[in-house]
Amino acid sequence: MSNALAIAGVTAVLRDLLDSGLIDHEITDAMGQGVSVTAVAPDTIRVEGSEAKPQLNIFLHQATPNAALRNVGLPSRDRNGQRLSNPPLALDLHYLVTAYGITDLQAEVLLGYAMQLLHETPMLSRDAVRTALNPPNAPVSGSLLPAVYEALRASDLAEQYEQIKITPAPMNTEEMSKLWSAIQAHYRPTAAYQVTVVLIEATQPARSALPVLSRGPTETSQVDPTKQRERGVAVAANLRATYPQVDEVELPNRQLAAHLGDTVTLKGALFDGSNQALLLELPRLHIERTLAPGAVAADEISFVIPNQPANYPAGNYLMALQVQRPGETAPRVSEQMLLKIAPRMTSLTTPPQVFNADPDGTAVVTISCSPQVRPNQRVSLLIGSREVVADDHPATTANLSFTVPDAPIGKHHVRLRIDGVDSQLVDRSKSPPEFLDQRIEIA
Repeated sequence: MSNALAIAGVTAVLRDLLDSGLIDHEITDAMGQGVSVTAVAPDTIRVEGSEAKPQLNIFLHQATPNAALRNVGLPSRDRNGQRLSNPPLALDLHYLVTAYGITDLQAEVLLGYAMQLLHETPMLSRDAVRTALNPPNAPVSGSLLPAVYEALRASDLAEQYEQIKITPAPMNTEEMSKLWSAIQAHYRPTAAYQVTVVLIEATQPARSALPVLSRGPTETSQVDPTKQRERGVAVAANLRATYPQVDEVELPNRQLAAHLGDTVTLKGALFDGSNQALLLELPRLHIERTLAPGAVAADEISFVIPNQPANYPAGNYLMALQVQRPGETAPRVSEQMLLKIAPRMTSLTTPPQVFNADPDGTAVVTISCSPQVRPNQRVSLLIGSREVVADDHPATTANLSFTVPDAPIGKHHVRLRIDGVDSQLVDRSKSPPEFLDQRIEIA
């Protein structure tokens, strides 16, 4: 990989390419005098005076990140800030090739030869780079070269894994005008080129991980009992996953949500083995529960949700099946699914309980429910299609009150909504489904 001298190294190689090419084409005979090839800023060039002569100049006006390689080697540091790698700085270099003449047509002749040379050399070979930066038969000793040219020998430009490519970069009149205005120099015949890609890499020491023998500690991974090593990837001659796969969740009476005491049946594949468990998580309240199974088969397993109102609040639970497969030393866990545990209104009566509105039309409706409601749960009562937010409940409780302004008079179906989960109002075991007798009366 190259180092920070690579940018100057590319400019030096291009200058050498143009200089050698003009000599090979005997440009001196065509021009009638000597020609110099430089790599300086255009505003410093003077072509006036008795000692002036034709000149070809290359000028690096911009360096931009290379879009394809800018993220190679990232991330370069771990969470503790320690260096993991030395990601290369990938750059595209943008050059102007400008021809200066002191008589008619000299600039055009020079620019034509320069563009032909660059067209015929679309890629710089590694040997060409080495020869340009460290000539094997230099006419002068290295000590007579300017210090910067001596330093370029250590740029390692020829050793980077990407070769240097030269591509014409068309610029319209507006872009060229803005560029020369910024340079503050008189415009001369110019061609623009993009040279890609230069890879600059630091040489700082970095961490290097040991070779991987096992994907995890032997006490937790799937271990070969003979070799005492993690056995690797298990291959099966089917499209089934290697972990427990749940295809269907069945609730009693085709309900959309479960109640405390209900049996939840999972159907799928790869349920056989040992240590089966249902993992329940309620992120809203940071609750995690583990349930032991009832009936177990290879494609079906059931669990009973404990009737513990204080330990299993209503809400949207994440559910996953854990199974330790035969011949394996660690359990596998299925993908997570949604399980709703719905509240029940235990205080509803038949005929409907009556709540009286005061002269202002405000009624206070009280409801008892199971499971208990935590203080930070969102609770509301749906009276018909109208939603009424519960009064404050600063402690865990099974008794809720709802203040209903402008209370609707009459009998209404009601639903209790806790954290977005509604109590069941439809009996789906019947065909067609029917409303359950869950009503109150406001008089």
